[in-house]
Amino acid sequence: MSASGGTKAIMAALGANLAIAVSKFVAFAFSGSSSMLAEGVHSLADSGNQALLLIGGRKAQRAATPQHPFGYGRERYIYAFLVSIVLFSVGGMFAVYEGYEKIKHPHEIEHWYWPVGVLVFAILAEGFSFRTAIKESNQLRGSHSWSQFIRRAKAPELPVVLLEDFGALIGLVLALCGVGIALLTGDGTWDGIGTVCIGVLLIMIALVLAAETKSLLLGEAAGPEHTAKIEAAMVDGDTVTRIIHMRTLHLGPEELLVAAKIAVRHDDTAAEVAAAIDAAEARIRSAVPIARVIYLEPDIYSEAEAAKGPDPEATPGGPAPEPSGH
Repeated sequence: MSASGGTKAIMAALGANLAIAVSKFVAFAFSGSSSMLAEGVHSLADSGNQALLLIGGRKAQRAATPQHPFGYGRERYIYAFLVSIVLFSVGGMFAVYEGYEKIKHPHEIEHWYWPVGVLVFAILAEGFSFRTAIKESNQLRGSHSWSQFIRRAKAPELPVVLLEDFGALIGLVLALCGVGIALLTGDGTWDGIGTVCIGVLLIMIALVLAAETKSLLLGEAAGPEHTAKIEAAMVDGDTVTRIIHMRTLHLGPEELLVAAKIAVRHDDTAAEVAAAIDAAEARIRSAVPIARVIYLEPDIYSEAEAAKGPDPEATPGGPAPEPSGH
């Protein structure tokens, strides 16, 4: 996995979640708090999620094969999608079920200092993990807002860790509130209510993750910055006069496919066209190093053909967008 995959953030989150999971299960054993049980399962699920992200990153590094000629870069998207499923089922649904059972059959929390102490420790540990994820993300985020970064990031690991840590911190606060009110009122129902709130929060985060990773799995185009650099590098105004149309596709977070029909001069020889294509490919790879798979088709630009607009049959699934080169 490349540095942009956020390996440091994943390892920090994995270490924090394993330590927190153990402490929460110990607190549940001594106190009987359903919030502690739900939070323990949540931390255990998060630990498994970080392991899935590491596995996905390692599998994505495999070399291309004849059966998979474009490589295995999308393994990272697949494992990130699995994370959303685990978070929804193991984390969210279990917490909702456990909270519902506690509301139906409430009982007082015993040895209150166990859950309170563990929750304070967990908040500190999750805060460290969240801080690491923020620091790693800031290196890639640029001027984008956090919501834009999560929606547009092509590497899924950092958005996953960010949302998991954010959800964990909010969940810990909810658990602390539920336990605190239950202790103050002597009514264990509040502990169950806090647990249900944790479950709903995890389900919402899981749905956001699922939507974002589904988009990556379907195949996203290059971002606006990379697209502009590719277009500028492709056209030199001499041998390549314009872009007739272009498509880009992320084969993985750090691997981009570029396919374009380019306009060349009508009196160029075959050797000159081939040299122009080679030069354009070199310029593109220099401007955008992740553009590793490039297919350029030479053609003669026609104003009459351009005026007809995009061909609905040119792109599977529907009409192609208006080419920027027309």
